[in-house]
Amino acid sequence: MNVNSTTKRIFGKTRLSSSLDKLEARLSRVRASIRREAALVKNINISTSNSSTLNYHLDDVHHVPRGRAYRNPNVFHRSYLEMEKRMKIYVYEEGDVPIFHGGPSRSIYGTEGRFIYEMEKGTLFRTTDPNRAIVYFMPFSVVRMVRYISRNHKAMGRVIKDYINLISRTYPFWNRTLGPDHFMLSCHDLGPIASSFEPHLFQNSIRVLCNANTSEGFKPYKDASFPEINLRTGQLMGVGGLSPSSRSILAFFAGGLHGHIRYLLLNQWKNKDPDIQVHEQFPKGVSYQDMMRKSKFCLCPSGYEVASPRVAEAIYAECVPVLISDGYIPPFSDVLDWSSFSVEIKVKDIPKIKEILMGISTQQYLRMQKRVKQVQRHFVVNAPPKRYDFYHMIIHSIWLRRLNIQAQNHNEIEIHS
Repeated sequence: MNVNSTTKRIFGKTRLSSSLDKLEARLSRVRASIRREAALVKNINISTSNSSTLNYHLDDVHHVPRGRAYRNPNVFHRSYLEMEKRMKIYVYEEGDVPIFHGGPSRSIYGTEGRFIYEMEKGTLFRTTDPNRAIVYFMPFSVVRMVRYISRNHKAMGRVIKDYINLISRTYPFWNRTLGPDHFMLSCHDLGPIASSFEPHLFQNSIRVLCNANTSEGFKPYKDASFPEINLRTGQLMGVGGLSPSSRSILAFFAGGLHGHIRYLLLNQWKNKDPDIQVHEQFPKGVSYQDMMRKSKFCLCPSGYEVASPRVAEAIYAECVPVLISDGYIPPFSDVLDWSSFSVEIKVKDIPKIKEILMGISTQQYLRMQKRVKQVQRHFVVNAPPKRYDFYHMIIHSIWLRRLNIQAQNHNEIEIHS
């Protein structure tokens, strides 16, 4: 390599380093601003529109998060407004349909395709200038890989490795950081395994997964959980249910014998107790949705993998979810306080389900059910998307993880080594 080409190479890396340093400095100021303003409003009712100390969109008070359903509503709201103002996502254009730039629009994996579709429409958060981006989206579909290529893990891994090699040859951004400012999204059970064949993707990048299983390498500080929603017709089921006083069933579940947790549940409770309605094959002529709508608690056991569409279905039906899993991180749990509107039961305590649920007082149940209705909007799939809905909450989860990390310039390290 001659001197001029070496100089150009180093100059290019230095310029990229400067750009990344400026971006990290801006994000650092945003982090400080969120903490500062959250502390400022700690003891203030943020629905009070005449408070001069607040910097919120108080003309839209119905969107302001409030109450125990949130870990810290002030921090969430401030962070959300900063996201709306600053979030820029570059979508790589490389790759051919159907594996890239598309996904399923219906079935339990439908939310994967809906996100990719909304992202690529370019109306929200997307930038066509990669130099302005805060994060970079790799729009491949593991669901489509399984359908059109193979269920073989190594085959899917090769597709992902080849894709990352392509974008790293075409653009400087992957090589600049080796992945922490990049994200993938998958609702398929095999998403975590497929990503493991590219070490930097698995270890560094933001992986947005339905199958958010800590035993399979899911890291909550950098990976994001998003809901598995069964879009049977491309649209979600209706929301709402009976009033708490009209819900005659204590707990309800219906589903196939998928995995050891469901085996334990069905073995313990199937046809054993009228208060705990557990079915493997649902009776003909009885509506699954109606059963959820008239149940106080909806059992959401993991199947072969930790995620279940029943979690979102319970929330739509305003039925308090009962999470029965090992290693599952529920969606949006860095913002939502799941302990305030759901019940978590350890697998070993499946025989105690009735005892645990009966031990919840009427007052506590009413508070939990009210909070289920409160968080419902965060799980609704709208077309077009609306503030604080499913799509925006995923973007906010990505935004939070980008704030969590300080991307290091790999090229700069290489130059000075």
